[in-house]
Amino acid sequence: MTLGEAISRLDELKPNGFSRGQKIFWLSALDATVKKEIIDSHEGGGDMGFAPYDEGSADDTALLVPAPYDEVYLRYLEAQIDYSNGEYDRFNNSNAMYAAAYTAFSRAYNRSHMPIGGRKKYY
Repeated sequence: MTLGEAISRLDELKPNGFSRGQKIFWLSALDATVKKEIIDSHEGGGDMGFAPYDEGSADDTALLVPAPYDEVYLRYLEAQIDYSNGEYDRFNNSNAMYAAAYTAFSRAYNRSHMPIGGRKKYY
C-alpha cells in the first residue's frame, strides 16, 4: 500500500475533517514504530532505511507493511480519528481491530525473518 492509497481508502471508508498532513504524520508514526519494534529486531532490519513521511512525501511512497497485512494502516488511522474526536466507544473498537492487525503482521514477520540473537552466557 502506498501513502496516497492509505489516505484515499480511509477517506472513502470513514469521511473525516482531518488534514492530509495529519494523516501522513500518523502513518509516519506507525511506520517508525513498525521499523523499531519489528523490523529492526530481526537480521537485516538495520539495513533497511526509513525516513519519516511529511507533506512533501509522494503519494506513491510505499509503506512498510506489505499486503495482506497492510490493513493495519486503515485500522490505525480509524483509531486515531476516533480518539481525536473523543468517540471513545468507537476508539475502543477501532483500536482492538488495529491491535489484531498489528499482531498478525508482527507474528507473520517473526515467522519469516530470523531474530537478532544475543550472545549466550553460561555461568
